[in-house]
This record gives sequence, C-alpha cells and structure tokens, in this order.
Amino acid sequence: LFPLAVRGSEGLYMVNGPPSFTESVAFQRDSGKNCKAVAFSKDGSLFAWCNGEKVNVVNVPRAELLHSFDLPKTVCLEFSPKNNVLATWQAYATAKDGTAGVPNLQLHDLRTGKCLKSFMQKKMQNWCPCWADDESICARNVNNEVHFFENNNFSTIANKLHLQKVSDFVLSPGAQPTKVAVYVPGSKGAPSFVRLYQYPNFGGPQSALANKSFFKADKVTMLWNKKATAVLVIASTEVDKTGASYYGEQTLHYLAANGESAVVQLPKNGPIYDVSWSPNSIEFCAVYGFMPAKATVFNLKCDPVFDFGTGPRNAAYYSPHGHILVLAGFGNLRGQMEVWDVKNYKLISKPVASDSTYFAWCPDGEHIVTATCAPRLRVSNGYKIWHYTGSVLHSYEVPSDEEMWQVFWQPFLDGVFPEKAVKYQAVPSELPSAEPRPAQAYRPPALRNKPVTSSKLHEDEPPQNMKPHLGGSDKPLSKTALKNQRKHEAKKAAKQEAKADANQGPAQDKTPQNALQNVVPAMTTGDPEVDKKIKNLKKKLKAIEQLKEQAAAGKQLEKNQVEKIQKEAALLKELEDLELGV
Repeated sequence: LFPLAVRGSEGLYMVNGPPSFTESVAFQRDSGKNCKAVAFSKDGSLFAWCNGEKVNVVNVPRAELLHSFDLPKTVCLEFSPKNNVLATWQAYATAKDGTAGVPNLQLHDLRTGKCLKSFMQKKMQNWCPCWADDESICARNVNNEVHFFENNNFSTIANKLHLQKVSDFVLSPGAQPTKVAVYVPGSKGAPSFVRLYQYPNFGGPQSALANKSFFKADKVTMLWNKKATAVLVIASTEVDKTGASYYGEQTLHYLAANGESAVVQLPKNGPIYDVSWSPNSIEFCAVYGFMPAKATVFNLKCDPVFDFGTGPRNAAYYSPHGHILVLAGFGNLRGQMEVWDVKNYKLISKPVASDSTYFAWCPDGEHIVTATCAPRLRVSNGYKIWHYTGSVLHSYEVPSDEEMWQVFWQPFLDGVFPEKAVKYQAVPSELPSAEPRPAQAYRPPALRNKPVTSSKLHEDEPPQNMKPHLGGSDKPLSKTALKNQRKHEAKKAAKQEAKADANQGPAQDKTPQNALQNVVPAMTTGDPEVDKKIKNLKKKLKAIEQLKEQAAAGKQLEKNQVEKIQKEAALLKELEDLELGV
C-alpha cells in the first residue's frame, strides 16, 4: 500500500492507496481545522504535522508518536535526508518595542528531541537549510553568503562561499563529492551568472567547475539532474519589454560539471512553462512557446531528440523510473493529459482531469493522483487516483461546505518498486470513464441545419513520428544542420529575389526617384569603370529607397541612415551626369 496524506477543513488523515482506498487506521485522524504544515521524511518512514497547538512526529510503519514540540505557530516543516533533524519555521515577528524578534528557525535532533540550533530567518522563501543526501554537509544562505556546516554540527561554520551577492544556491543530489550551484544576479550593467563549485573548493572564479553568465534575469530556477552531472537554469524576467508575453521572458541554459555550457535553442518563441529532467539524467523535456505550446525532449548536447508537436499543455512529469512521461495542461487549461511511453515514443492514453491544481506520480510508477485544492479553487475540491492507462480507480469529492488544501503520496526510496513493462490497454475500473462531454460550440439558428465547418484558430502540430512522411529522415536536425539549412534557404530566397528583379526590369519601377533610370535604357557606356560606378550608385539608391520605406512604416532610423537619405539628391545628380556622359 502507498498511503496518501490528505489535509483540509475536515482535518488531517491518511488514505490507503491502490487497491483498497480506505482510510488508514495506522494514522489517527487529527480533526482540527488548523493544520497548517505537514511533511513526510524522504524515505516515508516519519511524518510530522502542526495542528495549531503542537508539532507532532510519528513513525508511520509502527504508528507510534515519537516527539511532540511546543511550536503552535509553525507554518513550514522539513526532515533532513537521513531523518536525523527536523527543521521548523515560524513567521518572524519583531518585539513590540521594535527590537529584534526571537529566532524563528529551529533544528531539532530527532533522536533526543532537543533543539540543536535556532536561527533568525526573516523570509519564508528558501527558509530551509539544504543538506547533502548523506547529511555530511548542511548549507544556508545568510546575508548573500552561503554558510556550510559539517555532520550536523551547527555551533561552528565549517566553510563559507562568498561572492558579490549570492541570491540562491542548490546542492547536488547523490553521493559525495557534493557540488554547489550558485546564482548571482547582475547589477549596474554587469550580467547575472550561475557557477558550479565542488565543495569545499571555493577559491575564486578559477576554482569553479563551470560558469554561465546571461542578461535578462530577475530570478532563476536551477535544476540538478539525478546523477549531479549537469544543471538546467531557467532565467526569467518579470516583464517582457517587447510586450509579446504576460509571463515576462525566459531563457533556458545548460551547465555541465565538466565545464561545458550552452543556451538551449527552443524552436518556438514564447514562455517556458516547465522543464523536467528524466530520472536517467541524460535527457530533459521542455514545454515552451505561445499556446498551443510545444514539448521537446533534448539530450545532453542540447540537441532535440523527440518533438511532441504542439498542444494545450504547460507541464511535464516523468514517472519515478523515467519510462513514462505525462504532458499536461493544468491551471488555466482544461486538464488534458498525454501519457507517453518514452522508450518507444508511443502515446499510451489521453485522459482529462478537469480543474486540477495538483498532479503527482505514485512512487510505484503505475498510479497518479490529480487534485483540486483550495485556495486555488474553492469549489469541487477533491482528488482522483488514476492508472496511467487512463482509468480512474478512485475518486473523492469533499462536501460542498468543506475544503481540501493538500494531498500527497507517502514517499519511498528509489529501488523499492521495480520498473514494470508499459501497458497500453486501459486497466479495468469500477468507476465510469472520466471523459467529459465535449462542449458544443454555439451555432446561430440560421446555421443549425447546415454542415459544420471547422473553425479552429490554429491547427495543432502532430508529434514528429505522426507527421505525414515526405521522404527524408524523421530525425530532428542538429544545431549545425539547422544553421546550414537556414543559410541554404536564405541563399535560395536571395537568388529568387535577384531573378524576380531581373525579370521585372527597370520599366516596372514605380518610384519617382527612379524616373531617370526609367527614361534611360539599361545599356552600357562602353567604359567598364563608368559602368561600375553607375552600378554602385544604383545600389546605393536602392538602399536609400528601402530605408525610406522603413521610415514610412514607422521604424526609428539610426543617425547614419538618416544621413544616407540626405545624400540622395547628390547621388541622383551624379548618376545622371555619368549616364549622360558629362
């Protein structure tokens, strides 16, 4: 069984996962309406929650209360990776006389129940210290420095990483040696940058494993892959100065621990909604571009491996084993999901989870939970448990006067559940299919008895292996091949333009400035030097024509371009003199 924890106005309780879906008797329901914070340990064996009175910690398999801490105002909880420490955070408050408040971030030893250390932590963002997976290192950002503690000894700072202003950092997952990705925002015209270091080698820029600098970044998201060989950086600005997007501008950068770095070239313009590493650490999926959004899997060279075409989607979720990928459109989209077999790039199912605000894979890699939670949506709160083949196995909706705030699976360590072969046939379910009835478009009375014509604003682009095959290879082009293809197309277009110009001839020029050329037939003077000068002058005049057209279209011209236009009369006079042989 893989229990689910459910938190809402009905209290906090656990539900047994597939196949029973009954309420767990191992965990005693906490019926209080003030449960603000809950957390499982990384291996799922411990569970902590704050009910507005105390923070309680239980051992889940043994259903045994381990500790109870008197911290009623706790709003955030987190376990260290090996269950040695519980971190709790309460909102920071200054004293009534304006003096500094009391430390609000506590680290508790879970063996003894004693408080190991208390810190002042004013902001809720990045409140929790970060541990390496073996807990040999713990780090936190203090006044734009990263402080490192070793072996949970919080009385002495073992190391410091000091750059101009470290805004954010992420420790690498997995075994030693631990790597650190740090982000320093740009200022006074200098670019922002992300650097990778190997702990504890922090001696200046030369000691960095990799470095990537970029402009246009108000904030960044750094994502390590599971093997800690590379980081993806989503850099975003709050405002798109071109006015093309509500979402600001985003760029995607790649940094490898071996020093390589690159900008990931995304073939469609628009926001980057989601980026997700495959658990195999050698591929990642990006969902990007103005709606309908594109989704593409890239390799470690940042070359596209598979293009899923376009569709209503804004999220990508790999299964824990990495063998299945779900592309979904939640939030302001209708909840369509596409479930793909990643090894064969074959579509398994297309279920729809309307009004979902949450999605998570079960650690077994077979089941999925989708939920509608408050405060994002305050009506129809509840959750559904699916099999990835599209069947709804269990559905629960809270009573109309109640709310559900959170639902999540009990985690398990990797390797507990073996990977199973992918199924394509929907598994049997006692619940009816969740396919919503497609909404009919309104048709005025005059059109109701006439055949329906398609009125789609845009056609969705199919995945690359479902496109009509027009010869050649299905394989996506590499960056170099794309570059060469563009060059080739540009040359071809230029040749066709030149041909068209030649066929048109001077007689078809409509602009009055070229009236002289219209009168004088296109013939040579007999002197190659003069012919060359005439040719150059005509070229300059043509360029001036183009600049004038751009100015007429409202484009702001540069100073040197304006000066060029001012020379037109002199160039026309010179051309006239040369053609008349003066």
